[in-house]
Amino acid sequence: MNKFKIKSFCKINLYLRVLSRLRNGYHSIKSLITFCDLHDVIFISKIKGTKDIVNFYGKFGKGINKKSNTITKVLRLLRKKKFFRKVAFKISIKKNIPHGSGLGGGSANAASLLNFFNSNMHLGIGRNEMKKIANKIGFDVPISLEKKNTLITGKKGQILRLNYKFKLNILIVYPNVICSTNKIYNKSKIFTLSKPQSSFYIKNKDQLIAFLKNEKNDLEKTVIKFHSRVKKIINFIKVQNGCHFSRITGSGSACIGIFSDMKTAILTQKMINLKFPKYLCVVSKTI
Repeated sequence: MNKFKIKSFCKINLYLRVLSRLRNGYHSIKSLITFCDLHDVIFISKIKGTKDIVNFYGKFGKGINKKSNTITKVLRLLRKKKFFRKVAFKISIKKNIPHGSGLGGGSANAASLLNFFNSNMHLGIGRNEMKKIANKIGFDVPISLEKKNTLITGKKGQILRLNYKFKLNILIVYPNVICSTNKIYNKSKIFTLSKPQSSFYIKNKDQLIAFLKNEKNDLEKTVIKFHSRVKKIINFIKVQNGCHFSRITGSGSACIGIFSDMKTAILTQKMINLKFPKYLCVVSKTI
């Protein structure tokens, strides 16, 4: 096994509805998820000895617990299931996706690493077993195992993979705020009275945009309550020419804007770089 390089793509919640709080403390949600080309880069190689080396670097590499993170959890679970014996790895992750942003960077890292090990080391883990392992790492990890547009239906453990390509132009702004997923969900009192969704029929991009304009992220008000700068970003994005809508992704704090074309998205990016020069601001397309 030589040194391998893989990409780990971020996820975007185009909308998110909180249906109820479950007895186990988690929440039942409906959400439409897509993936875009903002990504972390993971380097993997075998090393001598029995102790793994995991490190994070790059713009958002600081503040991650090196002993307990999604990468170390993958390694621990695979060893517990006896997939690895007498082998150690050096894994370096260049973090381009900020943690605590709602962009699912840590979950994507875990899912990408699981897929890599299963394929390149011929572990022979079936789809159901992969989902079980991924579930033990985090809620978003099973979703990130496949880079397909995905509907979280609101039914326990059920997701629908969509073959339709969205081809969206996305502006992402991270206002240097780390949001705790547990805190935001636990503090949020907003619930959508809606039944789980078993299907998703969208025939074209115009229908998708019209549908999304009438949706929202139920966690947004709670995020704004704790971090007022998020509201400023959303309001700034949504009044720009070509912007269909703007909201947070996941439990925040990253804000997204969906634009009619890449030209207007890039123009807005330039204005945000001038007005908020310390914030991460990238233009991306869905994959």
